[in-house]
Amino acid sequence: MTENPRITTSIADDASDAERAWEEAYEAAQARVPLRKRAFTTLSDVEVPALATPRNVSFDYERDLGYPGQFPFTRGVQPTMYRGRLWTMRMFAGFGTPKQTNERFRYLLAQGQTGLSTAFDFPTLMGYDSDSPLSLGEVGRVGVAVDTLRDMEILFDGIPLDEVTTSMTINGPAAVLLGFYVALADIRGIPRKKIGGTVQNDCLKEFIAQHAWVVPPRPAMRIVTDTIEFCTAEVPKWNSVSISGYHIREAGSTAAQEIAFTLADGLEYVKWAVDRGLDVDSFAPRLSFFFDVHNDFFEEIAKFRAARRLWARLMKERFDPKDPRSMMLRTHAQTAGVSLTAQQPYNNVARVALQALAAVLGGTQSLHTNSLDETYALPTTEAVTVALRTQQIIAEESGVANTIDPLAGSYFVEDLTNRLEAEAREIIERIDGMGGMVEAVERGYPQREIAASAYRLQQQMESGEKIVVGVNRYVQDDDTNIPTLRIDDEIEKQQVASLKKVKAERDADAVRRALSAIADVARGTGNLMPPIIDAAKVYCTEQEICDVLREVFGRHRDRPEF
Repeated sequence: MTENPRITTSIADDASDAERAWEEAYEAAQARVPLRKRAFTTLSDVEVPALATPRNVSFDYERDLGYPGQFPFTRGVQPTMYRGRLWTMRMFAGFGTPKQTNERFRYLLAQGQTGLSTAFDFPTLMGYDSDSPLSLGEVGRVGVAVDTLRDMEILFDGIPLDEVTTSMTINGPAAVLLGFYVALADIRGIPRKKIGGTVQNDCLKEFIAQHAWVVPPRPAMRIVTDTIEFCTAEVPKWNSVSISGYHIREAGSTAAQEIAFTLADGLEYVKWAVDRGLDVDSFAPRLSFFFDVHNDFFEEIAKFRAARRLWARLMKERFDPKDPRSMMLRTHAQTAGVSLTAQQPYNNVARVALQALAAVLGGTQSLHTNSLDETYALPTTEAVTVALRTQQIIAEESGVANTIDPLAGSYFVEDLTNRLEAEAREIIERIDGMGGMVEAVERGYPQREIAASAYRLQQQMESGEKIVVGVNRYVQDDDTNIPTLRIDDEIEKQQVASLKKVKAERDADAVRRALSAIADVARGTGNLMPPIIDAAKVYCTEQEICDVLREVFGRHRDRPEF
């Protein structure tokens, strides 16, 4: 075993006598006992100082921090933060049939969850019905299957849409699923202005990271802009886009890249909506964000603070909004699925607890905590309850929600916040030089950068430079068996049979007219949401609607990046 080389500090000319004395003692101490590591860095390879002091960081309180609820929102977007209202606790739910997921929804609400978060299966995410040959073996596996409005009726049976907010993790076909939800509210007689929730609807991050799309980037941007315009006028409590860094980070980006690519995506959506003729203050307050919460505790806290401040500054510089809410970065957060390990799965409980605490200290508005068994399967009821209780213990027992932004003024946290903001701004300016995020995506720039970062991290883990407990250190030979949720093969047969029944009972002529109306609008410049909602009400399927869009706008072929 080789010894670590001596790591020196640099004694600045303006250091105090006490600081000089400490640095000399530090040098002497590491000569006797070598430091544990060759280099001390965050998970994203940001250098960590041995000791943060006033010389490490320079900030103007009013300019850079300010107060909660005030520009630049570094310390939070609400004046009272968690003193007034705790973050929304959402647990991702969705598996099998709509009936099964409805049962899980009801259970979670009874356990104290305060908002619904819906996961869809792969066919639904890609705009295909359960009876498509491309869906074989995937129906209901990693989320709930939703083919028509009938499934949406079952999914939210007994759940008051005007009392519970609903988040839907759907992107390429987001306009279709939103259309189903609005149609359901219409049928129930609930005014559109009373329903609240979020549809992810972030097409750009799909082209960058997750790859669940329906049409190429530019027509996809047109559809997203249609949803923003529609929600602004018709569903004002709805977050029309959840601009997502989560999948960008899960794909392997650094924290600064997650901030930069996410905010660049957001700026592109704002630009397209403004170019459509919308006033920025009419829609920007309803844009929301979605960030990952990874393992590096302080880096993640600083990331949330830097993202809020940078978004506020960029919005002010580029669009000059008059409503302060247009500059607020309101965010949902989810603990890092990619950090969970199949080895020693109970370690995941500790990882999730630390990640959740970082999200809360970072000032999130909504939080999902992953379950310990999610490297194996969708979570069991027992595992998802532990994940929810983790949030509740942080909220009710830890005391961290009693004061706002408790780590503000920490020399280390402020320095890290500054450095992440500066690096992210530099990346965004590089994207600006390419002509914006759509052009950057078409060139493959963010895809290449994320791939390079992911490769570097994998090398560090394989070499042991970055430690993963139970994987490359503290390894055990014995396997830990835990209960897992299994989706019965009969689920697919049941869902296909249900879809067949809907198709047999609906008005075929009404379906043809509705799909033709969508095609006509797609070929023109009108808003696609009204004809999609009309099509939902006559039980057109998701794939039928998406196939029309694919026929009019074409199909996307991803470019390989290495």
